[in-house]
Amino acid sequence: MLRKLFPTSRAGRVLTVGAALLSAGAALAPAGTAAASTATQSRHKVDYVALGDSYASAPLVPTQVDATCLRSSQNYPSLVAQSRSATLTDVSCSGATTADMTGPQSDGVPAQLDALDRGTDLVTVTIGGNDIGFSTVLGTCAQLTAGNPAGSPCQSHYAGTGADQITDAVARTAPKVAQVLRGIHHRAPHARVVVVGYPDLFPEDGAGCTSSKVPLAAGDFAWLRDKEKELNAMLARQARHGGAEYVNTYAPTVGHDLCKPTGERWIETFAPETPAAPVHPNATGESAMATAVQGVLTRHG
Repeated sequence: MLRKLFPTSRAGRVLTVGAALLSAGAALAPAGTAAASTATQSRHKVDYVALGDSYASAPLVPTQVDATCLRSSQNYPSLVAQSRSATLTDVSCSGATTADMTGPQSDGVPAQLDALDRGTDLVTVTIGGNDIGFSTVLGTCAQLTAGNPAGSPCQSHYAGTGADQITDAVARTAPKVAQVLRGIHHRAPHARVVVVGYPDLFPEDGAGCTSSKVPLAAGDFAWLRDKEKELNAMLARQARHGGAEYVNTYAPTVGHDLCKPTGERWIETFAPETPAAPVHPNATGESAMATAVQGVLTRHG
């Protein structure tokens, strides 16, 4: 995601986002015969294109190979490509929205769908989080926590009048995701298309871990968890209706959310202790996402 919380420089934005949020909360491998596999690889190496936002590009996860998009050589597309011996074209980019699939992103980044052609065999895409403004939501939640750390001020802010603004944003994003999938199929008509969901960010049981490193009010954790589940459910529906497969990265990452201690935590806090952007997967989290993608590709391939 990583969009609204960043200042002008993309690299500076990642370094600034954790400090800004902390300030707000300071008051608190596929199966098959070896012969068949070898023969297939000798005939054709899979042409794989990776699309998406920062959960695909893995900002600040070593080693960064694209300073503009904050893309890591250890993001899940790179790991999937390595495991499948595929030729990877990775255009995932921090801050991307569905609009950046067909139009140029800031900093002169070309439209991501421009990387596709009729020879593309496999496409993965993680998108939608920036369309619903999730990074902005987290920033607002952090700012509201100081006034009511034991309550649910963020939920009250976004859903206190009856209509839930985040639920509405997810609904508005659904047709945009559908349009992205149509665009992928149009440009890469022979490709296998895989929508990759978002990993588990918050405790599955809804329990909070309010602290200076996670400046979210105790009552907002369960609500934020549910909003992420709504986003993933929408992505799964759009994949199903749009001729794509869906990878559930949420279930296999449960128990490794941002409230877990270092070593067990695959999603970093607002003040990362392992190289990663705030509230984003670290290298272990990206590896877990890659394993989930590989599972779907192998099981259905």
